[in-house]
Amino acid sequence: MVGTGSRRRERLVVVGNGMAGMRTVEELLSRAADRFDIAVIGAEPHPNYSRILLSSVLAGEKTFEDIVINPRGWYEHRRIGLIAGCRATAIDAVARRIAVDDGRTVGYDKLLLATGSKPLVPAIPGVGLPNVRAFRDIADVEAMIAAARSKRRTVVIGGGLLGLEAAWGLQRRGMAVTVVHLMPTLMERQLDAAAGALLQRDLEARGVVFFTNSQTEEIVGTERAEAVVLTDGRRIATDFVVLAVGIRPNIDLARSAKLDANRGILVGDDMATSDPNIYAVGECIEHNGQVFGLVAPIWEQTKVCAARLAGDLSAAYVPPPAFASLKITGIDVFSAGALAAADDGDEEITLHDAKGGLYKKLILRGDRVVGTTLYGEVADGPWYVRLMHDKVDVASFRDQIVFGRALAERVSAEPTPRDSAARIDGAGMHRAAELQWHAA
Repeated sequence: MVGTGSRRRERLVVVGNGMAGMRTVEELLSRAADRFDIAVIGAEPHPNYSRILLSSVLAGEKTFEDIVINPRGWYEHRRIGLIAGCRATAIDAVARRIAVDDGRTVGYDKLLLATGSKPLVPAIPGVGLPNVRAFRDIADVEAMIAAARSKRRTVVIGGGLLGLEAAWGLQRRGMAVTVVHLMPTLMERQLDAAAGALLQRDLEARGVVFFTNSQTEEIVGTERAEAVVLTDGRRIATDFVVLAVGIRPNIDLARSAKLDANRGILVGDDMATSDPNIYAVGECIEHNGQVFGLVAPIWEQTKVCAARLAGDLSAAYVPPPAFASLKITGIDVFSAGALAAADDGDEEITLHDAKGGLYKKLILRGDRVVGTTLYGEVADGPWYVRLMHDKVDVASFRDQIVFGRALAERVSAEPTPRDSAARIDGAGMHRAAELQWHAA
């Protein structure tokens, strides 16, 4: 296509029609709407939808239409070419062309990789049986909903955030659910032992059965999974198995272009890869040794990447504090930053009412908040994140800080960052800043 005037627009191709890639496009359009002719290649036959709300679809609280972010008309209105239901198979970085599995090739001037992640599949016998599914996309959700119509029992392997949301959704659909988790604490990446114990207790009260500190040895069955066998010999009969043991960056396409990669596609502070014409964002990247599965740092990546593509050479990525919440109706969980004191100089402040189901813990390093875990009352979570992000000195209200923002601000002589915290409450949260990007 040719843009206005005689200048040809540059061609931007986005590989990945998910949340990270399309958020970058939205940010770019807000900065430089006429800079690029944009094409998007997406492996799924759908417009962009919110993966973080898949658990709500599974639980019957939303439909797929409810979680679509950008319907097809959105692409058409902005003259974005959407190639849906096709996979990019190779990149020729010299010719700047992308091969697609339907036989076509697509040329680019700038390329954005937002290829996301793949579910980890444990190397155990039986994972290939037809009634064993990961929980990653809408097709997986549809398979689980179909199973719940005719099956009675399911085993979820993995007691992280994603596994628990799968367990709750299937339980809401009438299945008897058992969760097998390798670690002694549920959601051990986001919760400490005390908060994890409260979570397990409350989910058990709702009928979910747990085998923690347990490892799966085998999924047994002839034509279909019939039981999950643990390493200690215990056998759990089942009609369906969900795998939710983690994710890993999808770097296959990047390797075809010989881009530098380790666990993820290596990017600099400008979100560019080792090829200056190729950028990358989201779960597929690695930045300063860190990979990403939560939305807050990924949203910041999209802003920086869009700014760079729009010509702002000063934009640089600094990961913000990552935070996550669990989307199970009636159970409030929030976690951000450090889970525990790193050394003797750190201080842990806790408020724990086990009977009342309340737990609040703050990690302070000097007079600055570096971590929080909340269970039962989570309204102050965004405020604690903003204190971390802005490195606020909390000395004037440290004795009140565990009781929340309202009390702390009454006694503080120095105002806390109300406006910026409000921004987290609004846009940043979007389900704790839309977060759960799923970290299994």
